[in-house]
Amino acid sequence: MSDDYQIDIPPSFFALYSDARQRLNEPIGTVRARYELCEDLATHLIEQAQTLHHVAVPSEDEILHRIRDGLLSAESGVSPAEATWIARRLAELLNWTCPDFSAV
Repeated sequence: MSDDYQIDIPPSFFALYSDARQRLNEPIGTVRARYELCEDLATHLIEQAQTLHHVAVPSEDEILHRIRDGLLSAESGVSPAEATWIARRLAELLNWTCPDFSAV
C-alpha cells in the first residue's frame, strides 16, 4: 500500500505526539488530521493577530499570549500542547519573535 500523503509535517508537531523514543502515541492518520487542523487554525489567526497589532494591542508578545490563552480553553478543541504549537507557528508565519510560553 502506498502512502500518498504529500503534506510535510514538521518535527515540532510530531514531537507533540511522540514519546521519549520518538514513537508516535497516536495513529499517523490522527496526527495528520490534528496537524492539518492546527496549521489551518494558525493560518486563520494571522489576520486577527495583525488586526490586534494595528488597532488594539501594540505588543506582539501580548497578542500571542492572548491567542494562546484563548486556545487553552476547553472549548477551543485543541490540546494545551497544540495551543502552544499554534501560537508558535503563528509567530513564525507573522515573522514575530515567539515568547517563552514555558514561563507562564
